[in-house]
Amino acid sequence: MNNSPLRSRALLWLAALPLILVAGCASSAPDTPQPTRSTPTPSNTEVAPIRDLVTDLKAPWSIAFYGETPLVSERDSGRILELVPTATGTYDKRRIATIDEVSARGEGGLLGLAARPGFLYAYFTSSQDNRIERYELRGKPGSLSLGKAETIIKGIPKANNHNGGRIAFGPDGKLYATTGDAGDSSTSQNRSSLAGKILRLEPGGAIPADNPFKGSAVYSYGHRNPQGITWGPDGTMYASEFGQDTFDELNVIEAGGNYGWPIVEGIAKRKGFIDPVQQWDPSEASPSGIAVVDGSIFIANLRGRLLREVPLTSLSTSTDHFVSEYGRIRDVVAAPDGTLWFLSNATDGRGDPREGDDRIVRLDPHSATE
Repeated sequence: MNNSPLRSRALLWLAALPLILVAGCASSAPDTPQPTRSTPTPSNTEVAPIRDLVTDLKAPWSIAFYGETPLVSERDSGRILELVPTATGTYDKRRIATIDEVSARGEGGLLGLAARPGFLYAYFTSSQDNRIERYELRGKPGSLSLGKAETIIKGIPKANNHNGGRIAFGPDGKLYATTGDAGDSSTSQNRSSLAGKILRLEPGGAIPADNPFKGSAVYSYGHRNPQGITWGPDGTMYASEFGQDTFDELNVIEAGGNYGWPIVEGIAKRKGFIDPVQQWDPSEASPSGIAVVDGSIFIANLRGRLLREVPLTSLSTSTDHFVSEYGRIRDVVAAPDGTLWFLSNATDGRGDPREGDDRIVRLDPHSATE
């Protein structure tokens, strides 16, 4: 086990605070965990370090922050929700839009969200393709609304599975997107296809002049179904990727890099391909969203039903947290206040929902001292 500050504090809190929410595994009695309540004050709000923030989401997929306002996508309904803080420290759900063009089948639907000043970006499956649109974000927190859609990129191959779908802005201000091979593995090595790639775009959709392949949105290729991207403090880019039957992966992403699929899977040590820095059996992983907090990469795992921590100082090691306590975990993000939020995913047809699922849980590294 590594000794990251976040993990060390969490262990102390778990020993000291009996009211911390720790949900039972999916096969246990479906008791509904009750959030620890506190009354916030403008100057110093005491909250439990592990707690439910919102419950009863339906097949949620992504969390994005617009300033300090959390926004959530629901895959099948096509809804974008604004989370509005309450006096108890939890959040109410408020629908700000439904993306009518969403065609939710299999793993497709409304997937990743990303925000920048004045705009919200959404990656979704339409009746023809996967695409990214952006919308002007209007109003103030608590009353946000979306303006007219503007297409950033379209024509990304779609299928019932392997749609990728994560989007995020990098430290360079560019928009990055993960795309799956859409069930056709041959597309991943074909740089003229948008499938099986990580893409890099200007915020308005233009292709950056310094992309590795001139005139192409492709930033890296040879991917099967990547669903998580994040950056370390030094600007290093990391991505999580679903393997097939052998290995799921954590990769360090290099511009123009070939990550091997379908020629290799996992660590192969073959010339011309970039190996993952860590790999796992798919039954123990199925990694989706990832985030960097307190010197570690945190990875949301679906089939593994856990939150995995990989220290930036030792990328070949990892520690598992909350194994089977929250069921399938789809996304994890760093909140603006430095807390870690993760999103359960039991209601997408593959999980075992308990009362209150799906939920967003916060792990707060700043609510107690060591």
